Amino acid sequence: MRFPLFLAVLLVLTAAALFLLPLVGTAPAADMYWSVYWKFRFHRTLLAILAGGGLALSGLVFQTMFRNPLATPYTLGIASGASFGAALFLQSGIHFGFTMTTATFLGVPFVSFGAFGGAILAMLFVFALSRFSDVSSEQMLLAGVAVNFFFASLIVLLQYVSAPHDAVQMLRWTMGGVQNAMPKDNLLLAPVVLFAAVALSFFSRELNIITTGKERAESLGINVAAFRTALFILTSLLVGAVVSITGPIAFVGLMVPHVARMFTGVNHLRQIPATVCFGAVFLAVCDTAGRTLLFPTQLPVGIITGLLGGPFFLWLLLRKTAV
Repeated sequence: MRFPLFLAVLLVLTAAALFLLPLVGTAPAADMYWSVYWKFRFHRTLLAILAGGGLALSGLVFQTMFRNPLATPYTLGIASGASFGAALFLQSGIHFGFTMTTATFLGVPFVSFGAFGGAILAMLFVFALSRFSDVSSEQMLLAGVAVNFFFASLIVLLQYVSAPHDAVQMLRWTMGGVQNAMPKDNLLLAPVVLFAAVALSFFSRELNIITTGKERAESLGINVAAFRTALFILTSLLVGAVVSITGPIAFVGLMVPHVARMFTGVNHLRQIPATVCFGAVFLAVCDTAGRTLLFPTQLPVGIITGLLGGPFFLWLLLRKTAV
């Protein structure tokens, strides 16, 4: 299939998910149907599409950079850093006498600034380790796991010293979800995801080459260290932007790139748009399931992806061991 037709099919698939999935679920009163569709479900589905595409793309880049199928924003500690930043700001709001989930600056909740700052902190920590220490990709992943556990412990500490209601508020945020989607969230996130996808597509050749190994890439004129640094910074900022709005949503960056690779092969020119669109549709479908399966109870989409991602992770480990 020619690339323009391939891209058109992906875009049609994503658009179909955007406009059709909000139709799924219990129908409200007839005079309120389209109001509910456009004001709530449509924006919620759109946020799921943007977040799913961004998280899947970040997982693809990390797996390519480290040449490891288990590399994700979570195994590198970036998502947990964002969660800690959000939890810290929630706790600060309690101490200063206002609620961080409602306080805003330029229309953006303070908790989102906290999450983005936490992601940047984790990124700088891992980046400094790779910059000033001679470590392998496997050691980098282990360092990311250590960072992940460190921030997770800090989050538990914050929850422990908080009042029960405030601890529950932190817990619900760290589950990850798009149920509180607002139009401004989509306006903030859309350009970030689109820019990252387009920018990475321009470097699809370089991404293809570094998968063959550092020595071969350098022999073909690629400054591997500088290229990986640029990739790491861009992808970390993308993860920080997504998590600052949706909270941490696990396993999207792990599962989707592997599924996309089955259809596209290893060519990143095809793999990047396929991963973004598959991630978008996947998370939108998971969120639709979360809001309809136990209606009127709505499950955060992070719970759905976690239930799916655990078995997938084990399958990946067993498959890698068998090979």
